[in-house]
Amino acid sequence: MTLSRRQILAGAGAAAFWPVFAGPARSQTGATTLTAAPARIQLAPPDYAQTDVWAYNAQVPGPTQRHARGDVLNMRLENRLDQATTIHWHGLRLPNAMDGVPGLTQDPVPPGSTFDYSFALRDAGTFWYHPHANSLEQISRGLAGVLVVEEPEGARPDVDGDEVLVLDDWRMAADAVIRDDFGARHDMSHAGRLGNYITVNARPELRRTVPAGGRLRLRLVNTATARVFDLRFRGLAVWLAALDGMPLEQPLALAELVLAPAQRADLLVDVTAAPGDEALIASRERDGTFALVALDATGPQRAIRPAPAPLPPNDMPVIDTAKARQVPLTLEGGAMRGLPGGGTWKGNRMDMRALAGAGQFWAFNGMVGMPDAPLVAASLGETIRIPIENRTAFSHAMHLHGMHFRELRAGGATGPWRDTLLLRAGETREIAFVADNPGDWMFHCHMPSHQMSGMMNWISVT
Repeated sequence: MTLSRRQILAGAGAAAFWPVFAGPARSQTGATTLTAAPARIQLAPPDYAQTDVWAYNAQVPGPTQRHARGDVLNMRLENRLDQATTIHWHGLRLPNAMDGVPGLTQDPVPPGSTFDYSFALRDAGTFWYHPHANSLEQISRGLAGVLVVEEPEGARPDVDGDEVLVLDDWRMAADAVIRDDFGARHDMSHAGRLGNYITVNARPELRRTVPAGGRLRLRLVNTATARVFDLRFRGLAVWLAALDGMPLEQPLALAELVLAPAQRADLLVDVTAAPGDEALIASRERDGTFALVALDATGPQRAIRPAPAPLPPNDMPVIDTAKARQVPLTLEGGAMRGLPGGGTWKGNRMDMRALAGAGQFWAFNGMVGMPDAPLVAASLGETIRIPIENRTAFSHAMHLHGMHFRELRAGGATGPWRDTLLLRAGETREIAFVADNPGDWMFHCHMPSHQMSGMMNWISVT
């Protein structure tokens, strides 16, 4: 499918005009049932046919849920697909039985059945929800949505707009049909299922009208299954305020942002474009830099504000690295580097050829797929350090369920709280977390092509 996207330096292009930017967020209950079912939407530009997708409540992305911190979320999943599904509430610290992982925390929900999720929202921030059953196909067909948990009244930043921006890509044929080559061996053994059509909120370019000099809160969510977005900004002063739902101690001024699959970033931005000009958020691709979001600035020009204050913190544990137990993790496999020593899959030691024949290409510490024994068996309250060495030729987005971690950096510094960490080829990085949430939690690469072909394990907290 060949679709044009406007290059930053090419001047104004034809794009659908979108409404005025939304005002400051207000707490709302949102839907109480999410129905996963086939739907048909205008995903490609209007001169193409509509696209058959799988959607929550016939929407792509699914309906954004807005709640206040401390609310109890009660949500019924209704499955109208022809295969089993679940909902994983990505990034939320919740009871283990509500985590939505088939075979680990719940049974998969069969077609025609329902499952009720209920848990307290203990953290304010930007989170998202998606299936954890056959996740490569189900997410790639459109099943994903955003959950916003707002700070208490009086603690929210003073902004003129609060907008969710869902970044995604799709693998489309020339007739705007989603290709059904899920599980292709090349994808599973290489970088994952990369699409050829990028959208923001299911649109090829999102256009908004914003006040010149206004301050906005932009909640970016990468729901793509493999694409790492390398974002650039023009006509905006940008501060990074939170990552993966967790506020930074101090907003960080930046000019570019890398967002791996499953990661989120809350940005506070001032519109510096003059009235009549446009501000842009763009994606840097191999063939150029292309606008994803265009913000048309309108006058009168507002006065420049001081740099934003930090968002109120969530209640996070204290990481004492001196008392931490270290459990090393080595990522191996994939094309070009392979598994020279083979791996253990379903209790059997196999060479690379046999593993590839079974559709398995990756290993954690020589273990392929979900083993019987966890990577870590932690006592409740124990601090765990995991140095992760990526010996593969590809990037991996490592995601921990149920808890957040911090990266341990040189000189004793710690990075911000995260639930998903991007490791480039050849990198070694170390994370630490407090095992303060009892249960069995997945720890896996959030590129589903990699997860389903070997890159998953689990952590037991008792």
